Amino acid sequence: MPKADQNYFRYFAPSSEMARWGIGLTASGFSRIRPGEAYPAGPHPVDHLFDWEHGRVLDAMQIVLITEGSGVFESGTTGTRPVEAGMGFILLPGLWHRYRPEPATGWTESWIEARGPVVESLTHRDGIATSPCLRRLEPGGGLESALEAVHARARQAEPGFDPELAAAAFGVLAAWETARRAQPARSRILRAIRAAETHFSEHLAEPVNVEALARRLGVAYSHFRRAFTTHTGYSPWKYVLHLRIARARRLLAASDATLEEVAERLGFSSAFHLSTAFKRACGVAPAHWRRDLGRAPRVQ
Repeated sequence: MPKADQNYFRYFAPSSEMARWGIGLTASGFSRIRPGEAYPAGPHPVDHLFDWEHGRVLDAMQIVLITEGSGVFESGTTGTRPVEAGMGFILLPGLWHRYRPEPATGWTESWIEARGPVVESLTHRDGIATSPCLRRLEPGGGLESALEAVHARARQAEPGFDPELAAAAFGVLAAWETARRAQPARSRILRAIRAAETHFSEHLAEPVNVEALARRLGVAYSHFRRAFTTHTGYSPWKYVLHLRIARARRLLAASDATLEEVAERLGFSSAFHLSTAFKRACGVAPAHWRRDLGRAPRVQ
């Protein structure tokens, strides 16, 4: 079995399964380029080869992490930028780019390439953050271990579509996004957001006073509200409502509690208020949802 840090690269043919699963790994690799060694090391497929003079444009997304050494990166959107250990970059389809290690230091690179509808959605301007496409990553942020999970599978995988590789590739995208959110400069507001998430979960039935909570957490209300919405995708009140509806679904499915009892336990003013919010969120009244749940076929 190859060592975990042994150089390798694999390319997998695009598959129709990518449409069904939403994502597929089409390439991955790990390389330790020693000082003075030619770069890139080959042989790679013709559509992936590049030299410094011409650069290249891909029709897939790649995420690259540099764990040792230093070098240089250039793209049509960033210009020329220095690269150091602990930095990563994301390459989107259609983006002209080039990169290489410094001859005096070499570098160690770990990377994947992915395609599919999920990738297209997440790399859209409103999806996974791609700006800046080159960034410094916090140690222990999860990207390196997510890439290692891909490599462990890809080194031994059979040719063709592999659902486990697809899941591992999605994990890399998630780690890239998580790393973006964990910016040191925003650590105070992030701590406040996490504390608020815990507070909302533990005091779900209590009245929501976001302004008072922000004051208690030591952050400005307007800043907290904007940051909370950016981080979670919900305003604070809608986040609480989302939690309450999720809890209501569990209570309705797993107990004989009446709608009035569920409403009281979750902080709704009445069963009518709960029913209205539930129908708006789930598209069906809670009584009908519970009745239809009982008709679901049981797994033998």
